[in-house]
Amino acid sequence: MPRETVIIECTEARKEGKNPSRYMTTRNKKTMQTKVEKMKYNPSLRRRTLHKEIKG
Repeated sequence: MPRETVIIECTEARKEGKNPSRYMTTRNKKTMQTKVEKMKYNPSLRRRTLHKEIKG
């Protein structure tokens, strides 16, 4: 099965000393070789921020 579940974490929250938000998403291993990056909402910062894939 080519799809895998990945965890993405906020990149800006740790710089500001707040809790980073995390989301689960999927990606297709065969077509997407790079790490996932998405704009998602962070409730502790109250705005949309860039979330990048982390190991997990």
